[in-house]
Amino acid sequence: MWNKICDVADLTPYQGRGALVGDEQLALFYLPETDQGVFAIDNWDPIGEAFVLSRGIVGDIGGRDCVASPLYKQHFDLISGECIEEPKVSVKTWQVEVRGEEVWVMSA
Repeated sequence: MWNKICDVADLTPYQGRGALVGDEQLALFYLPETDQGVFAIDNWDPIGEAFVLSRGIVGDIGGRDCVASPLYKQHFDLISGECIEEPKVSVKTWQVEVRGEEVWVMSA
């Protein structure tokens, strides 16, 4: 099921924003120069064991758009959810669509 989360104008470029879909916490990231534009991953940092990824720093590691956890600085790929430093660890990614100026996320 698709859920409207917010408007693109509610997001700040290159900064995370937390959102709830049902009882799941997501971290949204708006990267306006990318084709996808908005990315959604779980807000849960499986290494630091806290809901903090929306507070991470967005960047690029080897051509991969990612967010660095504010706790232990591991980088999570915004497309695959894979932890770049520990590839066996990953976070869930969410399918996102920008419809006009609205951000929609697919829930399970």
